[in-house]
Order: sequence, then structure tokens, then C-alpha cells
Amino acid sequence: MRVLLWHVHGSYTTSFVQGGHEYVIPVIPDRGPDGRGLARTYPWPSSVREASPRQLRDLDVDVVVLQRPHELELAERWLGRRPGQDVPAIFLEHNTPKGDVPNSRHPVADRPGLTIVHVTHFNRLFWDTGSSPTRVVEHGIVDPGYRFTGELPRIAVAVNEPVRRGRVTGTDLLAPFAAAAPVDAFGIGAAALPAHTGLPADRLGTFDDVTQRRMHIEFARRRVYAHLPRWTSLGLSLLEAMHLGMPVVALATTEAYEAVPPGAGILSTDPGVLVDAARRFIADPDLARAHGEKARQAALDRYGLDRFLSDWDEVLTSAAA
Repeated sequence: MRVLLWHVHGSYTTSFVQGGHEYVIPVIPDRGPDGRGLARTYPWPSSVREASPRQLRDLDVDVVVLQRPHELELAERWLGRRPGQDVPAIFLEHNTPKGDVPNSRHPVADRPGLTIVHVTHFNRLFWDTGSSPTRVVEHGIVDPGYRFTGELPRIAVAVNEPVRRGRVTGTDLLAPFAAAAPVDAFGIGAAALPAHTGLPADRLGTFDDVTQRRMHIEFARRRVYAHLPRWTSLGLSLLEAMHLGMPVVALATTEAYEAVPPGAGILSTDPGVLVDAARRFIADPDLARAHGEKARQAALDRYGLDRFLSDWDEVLTSAAA
């Protein structure tokens, strides 16, 4: 099957393109958001190829996977076919709703011929999709292997655009964690954090836009992973940390409650509880390792790649039928 999708979320797409299909990724000259082309910091297989808008016009595709509302117009213009009418289409919803929650109307609700696939049950619960059929395909992760050493008594966090997104990413919660142990922040825009938070270099280190491989290596050297977003569907960095064998402390919001079972880490809506838990993991490497081993097994059981790809095969086949 030939599948067209845009390169929007590198981590998610990395898992998605591991399936047994041909994957076509739009590319434009400036490699902007509507045509990033092939990933440069994630390992993608040879079954993924780029195509320009001109090339797409002459390309037969079996199904289009849309991830942003304006891709409906892009796909129609570049393919010369209407998604959901002239070519089978799916809308993949990565995000929690914004605005008038829980009365948020999905931007492609009631769209004929378009199935909306949510990445979490929480997403499907909170989005109003009207008459559009919906499915849930829970996340799947390319297993990086057990890598935990915990040799550094530091806390790892993952934050993209932490200054702009602020409370959404839990940027304001970094200071109490940094008081418990030094924090290392990984993600696009992380380099701006020291000036924004006022935390000194010995309490806050940053790794800005590193490769996935390096992030896995560096994560696993830290003793605990802290997941601080208040409002996110389910951060893949949390699942990656669990796959690595890290103990996790996470805000008990959105889908995190489903992802982290007892014994794999600590969940709470009270940041103070999480700071105390991080402090205990920092002080007790054996405790950290024991929780991390349970976290890895839980992640493999629920968010393994084989289940993820099998679920997607079913969805794609159904859409293209």
C-alpha cells in the first residue's frame, strides 16, 4: 500500500513508517512545515521517500493520512483529488483539544468519508467529532533497548518550545525540581531556559534539538525522568524513557494515568509529591532501577511496535477498501 503523510511529528512518524508499506512524504524547497521531507535526526527505513507537489500530481496513492486541518486543501491541490471522496483518507489527531474543553468541536467533525484516528482514549473522550467515525490507535515505540545506568544523580525532562508554551509544558515547575536535584532539559528551544527561569547552570543543563539516538543515551544516564506537561495527549518522551528502563515521575493528567502503572513510577497532580519522589529516586539508585525495570516492561506490554503497526494495518486496510 502507498501511504501519503506529512512529516509533522518526527517521533511518531518514526514508528509509523516501520510498517510494511511504501510511505511518501511531501517535500518543498525550503523544507518548511508543509514539506519537511525525510527526517534528519530520526532513522527512517528505505521504504520512505520524498515527493514534491509536482511529483504528487502524477503519483497514485492508496490512502492519505492527514494530521492538520489545512492538509485537506493541500492534498486536494497537490494530488488533484479530494481526500475522503476521490482518495481514501484518515485524519490522525495527535493533540488534546484547546479552548472550550470539554465542548471542543473537532475541526474535521462531520466530514464525509473521513475517519478520525486518535492516539489516546483521552483524546477521543474530549474531542467532539460529530458523526465522523473514530478509532483509537495507541502509541507504539521503536524499542531503544534497556539502557538505564542512572549514573548521574540528575533529573531528565523533555520540553519543546518551553518558553513559548510555558505552563502547558510545565516550565514553571522546573524550579522546584531543580531544588531537589540538578535538572537536564532536552528539546527544541531548551537552550532558552536558563535565562527564562533564572536557574543557575549548576542546577539546569540544556540539550537543544539533539538527535533521538543521543537523547536516548543521555536520558538513560540520568537517574529519573520527570514528565511535567499539564495538557498533552501523551508525550512520547515519557514512553521512550520507560522503554529505556527509567523510573518516572509524572503529572497525573490526560493519558499519563493509563501509561504508568503502580511500581513503574509515581503519578500525582501535586507537584510536591513528584518532587519528593524524584528526591527519593536520586538518593536510592536501587529503588530507581527497580521502578525503571517495571516501567520498561509496562511500556513493552502496552506500547510495543508490533501491536501499533498491526492496529494501523487494520485501519489503513479498512480505509482503502
